[in-house]
Amino acid sequence: MRRWFFFMASLLLLPAGAVSQTGSTDSQTLQALLAEVRLLRQELRITTIVSQRAQILIYRVQAQQTVVTRLSQRAENERSRLSQVQSEQKGVTSAIKRLEDLRFSQSESARKQTEEQLSQLKPRAERLGTEEQESLARKVEIEEELRLEQAKLAQLHDELDRIDKALEQSARTLASTLNNPSNTPCRNPGRASLYSRD
Repeated sequence: MRRWFFFMASLLLLPAGAVSQTGSTDSQTLQALLAEVRLLRQELRITTIVSQRAQILIYRVQAQQTVVTRLSQRAENERSRLSQVQSEQKGVTSAIKRLEDLRFSQSESARKQTEEQLSQLKPRAERLGTEEQESLARKVEIEEELRLEQAKLAQLHDELDRIDKALEQSARTLASTLNNPSNTPCRNPGRASLYSRD
């Protein structure tokens, strides 16, 4: 009779122990899943912030590129103008030298005509000299400004590259978390087995 009592008591106690063990495993799995959800939310929040920063940088790069393009065009125009002034000045200087050499072998009447031509060419040569100096100064100034703006553009590109790498790393982390839940900080056999069922 006593043995029969112990047998019945053991049958009653076994299910309670099994339920307690199952409840503990479910609680651990739930905690692990909650930890993973928190991690994913944090990663997504960081990714969103970085993406917004990248969008702002893209706008800045576009605006800076416009500045660089405009300055490049101005620099090219000034180089072209300077080249034109220098070419014209060279022609006027050559004409002045030729007339000055010629007048010594000319007659009085021809020399008078040559002097008139020289009186027109010499002021023109002076004006071209002034224009050359002004154009050269503008070219140097524009090219210096262009170098500064190009450096700013390069810095923006570098920063955009860093953000791109950060986004890529974040995407890899998210993919790794989803595909390999055992790699997350909260490791749990029950959680891993849950993913293995999918």
